[in-house]
Amino acid sequence: MIDNRQRVGLIAGNGRGPFLVARGMRAAGVKVVVLGLRGLASPRLMGLADEFHWVGLTRIGSWLAALRRAGAAEAVMIGGVKKGEIYSPLRLLRYIPDIRTAWLWYVRIRKDKRDNAVLLAVAEELKKEGIELVSSVKYCPEHLADEGLMTRTPVPLGIEQDVEFGWRIARASADLDIGQSIAVKERDIIAVEAIEGTDAMIGRAGELCRVGGWTLIKVARPAQDMRFDVPTVGPATIRNLRDARCACLVVEAGKTVIVDKPDTLALADKLGIAVFGKRGEGK
Repeated sequence: MIDNRQRVGLIAGNGRGPFLVARGMRAAGVKVVVLGLRGLASPRLMGLADEFHWVGLTRIGSWLAALRRAGAAEAVMIGGVKKGEIYSPLRLLRYIPDIRTAWLWYVRIRKDKRDNAVLLAVAEELKKEGIELVSSVKYCPEHLADEGLMTRTPVPLGIEQDVEFGWRIARASADLDIGQSIAVKERDIIAVEAIEGTDAMIGRAGELCRVGGWTLIKVARPAQDMRFDVPTVGPATIRNLRDARCACLVVEAGKTVIVDKPDTLALADKLGIAVFGKRGEGK
């Protein structure tokens, strides 16, 4: 029997995001071709894939070959990649690039290796082979953050001023491709996310503000490309916030994925953390 379903690639990093997208793809009736980034993606994704391939993080040539063989004309990229690993002592052995990746890294983007520049270059490499990289929320729009209070737990008194103060700073940091999250208390910046990622920054903020009661603001870039690197929070984020004595999580409405949304918001209520969606300017 000939399978005439549309083939869609899923380039998967770590975390729950790839599972949300894979389930959304299956619900949409497409053939799910998963490229699991070795050492990052969960093997459990095999159970949601019609076709599964392990690929190396720095082996873009193998991504393209697998997607071409599968007949995929569309792909989604989602899941965490710890950029700090690229600077580990064994990086030359662990991340030996293929020719296509070496050209991209050392020639194409040699002057700008910020996340957005890297991801845009990858998207263009896919497009050269007739594979369109599409929005990572195309298959899971129900998990996007809503505008306003999303928990029964109210926003603590006085935090509105911290949000107004910190919002523009968070947006500026995201625009400069430094990081998309900041920690604020009493209109003072406690911590700014950089290469360590949100979870590590939350831990650092908790160490620096032992009295607690601070706010985490997580935003999209001013011109966020929804094809990749969409701000994401989930149950692990909420637990980390509780451990760091955070009182409120503010995310950008319509631009942030809340993994396992009902469960994440229920957990936030259980742990006494308010979750609020703020609409970006001009949105």
